[in-house]
Parts: sequence; C-alpha cells; structure tokens
Amino acid sequence: MKSGVSKQFVELVALAWLGMVNTPALAAGSTSVYRCPGHPVLYTDAISAKEAKDKGCKLLEGEPVTVIQGFKPRVVANAPAGPASARVDPADQRARDSDARRILEDELKREDERLASMRADFKNGQPEREPGENNNLKYSARVAAMKTAIERKESDIAALKRELAKHPQ
Repeated sequence: MKSGVSKQFVELVALAWLGMVNTPALAAGSTSVYRCPGHPVLYTDAISAKEAKDKGCKLLEGEPVTVIQGFKPRVVANAPAGPASARVDPADQRARDSDARRILEDELKREDERLASMRADFKNGQPEREPGENNNLKYSARVAAMKTAIERKESDIAALKRELAKHPQ
C-alpha cells in the first residue's frame, strides 16, 4: 500500500466502488483527500492542509476516488521460451529461411524488371503523348504520376534489399 494512504480510506473507497457506501457521503466524510503531483500521482488523506499546499496538492471535493490495486506478473526463472512442441528443428528452420530468401529474390527480380519497364516508358521525363493529351495539363499530370510511381517502386526495391540483407545466404 502507498505510504500516506490510510487503511480506512482505502477500505472506504473499496466499499464505495462496490456500491456499499454512498459516494457523496465518502466525499463529505471527515477526512480531506488530496491529489499530489509526482510519478506516480499520490492520493492521500494523511497530510494536513498546510502540508498539501506546500507540496502543491489539490483538495478533491465531491469527486469519487477509485483505488485499483495492481499486480505484478509472475516471473519464472529459467523457463523456456515456449513449450518443447513449439520449437522448430534447426534443419526445418534453415529450409524456411532458404525459402524466404528465394521468395524475396524472386520478388526483387520482378520489381527490378517492372522498374526498368517504367523507366523505359518514362523516357527521362519525356514520355510519348497518348491520344487525348493535346492539353499540356493532362500530359504534365500523367508525367508527374509516372515519376511518383517510379519513386515508389524504387522505395519498394530498397525495402526488399534491406529485407534480403536480414536473411543469410
């Protein structure tokens, strides 16, 4: 229990939370509850008004206070990461890694080919005009879209190369 919080106050809050005590009655009780700054925030009824003022605490008036006791997770020493049945045989893992690398290499090859095709169509920013592009605005918009698509494709290829670097040969 936090220091500065009386057992009686915690019991009253717990009873109020359970609905056994009327919350306004708790707020109008004989004790004053203060909210003090800090980490963690401290709610206390064990200080005087002068101490509360000195510490920068604020008086809670008519506000219900709920105290929820936390718990710490149990830590088991020397426990395996998972059940033995969940572990993968090293040979199977190598095969999976090899498959993943092959899939990434195939994807990279397809993306490189697609990028080469896109660059060929782009012709260094001077692609062929399509029918209906008599208007320079339509042509400029298509050229800008092509440039954006090429940049996106280059970014995708860079991401594939980074992912491939994570998989050993």
